[in-house]
Amino acid sequence: MVSRVIPVQPFDLVLFGATGDLARRKILPSLFHRFQIGQFSDDTRIIGSSRADLDRPEFQELTAAAIREFGQPGETNEADIAAFIKLLDYVAVDARGDGGWADLGQHLRADVTRAFYLSVAPSLFTDIADRLSASGMVTAESRIVLEKPFGHDLASARELNQALRAHFQEDQIYRIDHYLGKETVQNLMALRFANSLFEPLWNSSHIDHVQITVAESIGVEGRGEYYDRSGAMRDMVQNHLMQLLCLTAMEPPARFTPNAVRDEKVKVIEALDPVAPDDIARGQYRGRNGDSYREHAGNPDSTTESFIAMKVQVANWRWAGTPFYLRTGKCLRERVSEIAVYFRDPPHNIFEGAAGVHGNVLVIRLQPDEGITLRTTIKDPGPGGMRLTGANLDMTFADSLPDAGRPQDAYERLIMDVIRGNQTLFMRGDEVEAAWAWADPIIASWADSETVPQRYDQGGSGPEDSLLLMHRDGRRWRSIGD
Repeated sequence: MVSRVIPVQPFDLVLFGATGDLARRKILPSLFHRFQIGQFSDDTRIIGSSRADLDRPEFQELTAAAIREFGQPGETNEADIAAFIKLLDYVAVDARGDGGWADLGQHLRADVTRAFYLSVAPSLFTDIADRLSASGMVTAESRIVLEKPFGHDLASARELNQALRAHFQEDQIYRIDHYLGKETVQNLMALRFANSLFEPLWNSSHIDHVQITVAESIGVEGRGEYYDRSGAMRDMVQNHLMQLLCLTAMEPPARFTPNAVRDEKVKVIEALDPVAPDDIARGQYRGRNGDSYREHAGNPDSTTESFIAMKVQVANWRWAGTPFYLRTGKCLRERVSEIAVYFRDPPHNIFEGAAGVHGNVLVIRLQPDEGITLRTTIKDPGPGGMRLTGANLDMTFADSLPDAGRPQDAYERLIMDVIRGNQTLFMRGDEVEAAWAWADPIIASWADSETVPQRYDQGGSGPEDSLLLMHRDGRRWRSIGD
């Protein structure tokens, strides 16, 4: 059955960077769909803001065009679009000057929740927070929403946190990692903590290792200058993969509340051992005819990694001796994100002469088709004795829950959590700093040793060093796209 939609109280949402790519592709279509299913009241208001000199009708038409282009097929009827854009207004502001701020303040109501969504370059976060405060727009019911990256290293993350906390309380700051808004990520917590089947086995006594993969089939074209200053470690591991690791490894929180969940995530990060250089593989994709990473980045001498794999150890009683293998990269065979939990083999094979008795593998798929699969060993049907084979217990959400409708886009869920004041799926300031404190020494070691990434072909599974990282432990990566 389709879940009942609970309308939220009227609110004012100010979208800074409203003419930008992220706003057009994700944020505005997500807001439209939440309106379309009845989650907004008629007096909710969405105020776009950027440097662009637009009036209200021009912004309304820009939004309508974005919904037609990037909205869900079959859901973007013109009547709904016409009704939605009536909620919209627009105010041009100068993020680093005084222009427009007084006008923006006059558009806001005093008796509703105010959400300030900063879909802008990170270099503008502090400027906008300062001007919101100086203009008197920050109230007890205000919330500020930030897109990653949250700093470039530990020092800059601390500086950003201090700048935000000068004007906002921690419970007013929402740091978005859109991976945490995916249905399957939340189902990981339900799978672990709402089922007595798995949690007693969720430890090093029963789990051999865990693989976390975020593979992308595209390169860095279009954002090469930014990516070359960041690399896979800063762009993906320190935030997205770290969050998936935390949710997989965390202890059960005392209750399902934002701070209880985030307390346990911070404990995981603080328990991470330093990663030895031999436990890291870095790669950079190559190509022909202007199609290599270095050409996409515009830097012929770049030593920035577009791929990284690493072996990570969580130094606590639950996970001692069970490694977590993380990998992410560009220009790989397929686009796929998953967590694969490999249970240990049975301690004794009673089926003499029967091959194929292996431990179970639980695969939590985040994209492209969200769902959960458990690999089991069964008897191969038919006569001829006890022959064993593998079989999957598959819960692809679209197949298993056909009446639930399409999954919400991650941004839809996260934006509505901002309005409701639920921070469970958002990163806390100390969590961000703990992740950078772990990542910074790894990044610094590459500069000190002057190591360079290994080149790898596009459309494969990454550099050879990544395969060796697993082979030396007697293990293998799951094939990308399995």
